[in-house]
Amino acid sequence: MDIQREKIKELLDKLKSGEVTSEEAITYLTTLPYEDVGFAKLDHHRTLRKGFPEVVLGQGKTGSQISTLANAVLDRSDRVLATRIGRDVFDEVKDSIPDAEYYGTARLLVVDRREYHQHIPGVVVASGGTSDEFVAEEAAVTAELMDCEVVRLVDVGVAGIHRLFDNLEVLQQACVIIAVAGMEGALPSVIGGLVKAPVIAVPTSIGYGSSFNGIAALLAMLNSCAPGVAVVNIDNGFGAGYMAATIADAISKSNRD
Repeated sequence: MDIQREKIKELLDKLKSGEVTSEEAITYLTTLPYEDVGFAKLDHHRTLRKGFPEVVLGQGKTGSQISTLANAVLDRSDRVLATRIGRDVFDEVKDSIPDAEYYGTARLLVVDRREYHQHIPGVVVASGGTSDEFVAEEAAVTAELMDCEVVRLVDVGVAGIHRLFDNLEVLQQACVIIAVAGMEGALPSVIGGLVKAPVIAVPTSIGYGSSFNGIAALLAMLNSCAPGVAVVNIDNGFGAGYMAATIADAISKSNRD
């Protein structure tokens, strides 16, 4: 159970037993919606609403700011995810959070203090080329932190489509697929025509001049003729990983019921 839920359950039990007054309970609950840390306002209710704490976008933030935000999250949660983090910034944050981990390709800072977590199967991340890996890994690590088991298919782009077909069985067994590609962005359409699982298409900014930093891939994915393909923004591996984990979790709960 998440720390935030544990604290609220403990509070309600104490209220029921008379150990705290209703006014004390109200005072605690009124501090939950968000915490003002001066330069930002953290949404602590997000864990209760979404099942995962607010994620810190590291882009444009100093190491000191990220440390402040991460520690504030950890006061009420057992997980922290910060995206778009440079190695130098991570090294500064690690001084105050020694158990923080860094995923260099994905540029992610992760803290996971849970003793146990679920293992939800069925998420596949397929990337068109090795240059797309920074986005693909952002998606994969995000989904893993949200309890998913992730299968990675690397460098399976349509320029050598036999590489994709060699993994067709893996794709057809997935419950949700993230397809990451730059250049002409054809990979999600091809995968979408081969599987029944939903496909989350992620255009990347990888490509030559006429790719317009990912706009060509974005438009191609939005115009996919394959059914079941949804598209996130350019280089948004985090958004794709979060969505895939949400879908996988819903399917897992449905199967258990």
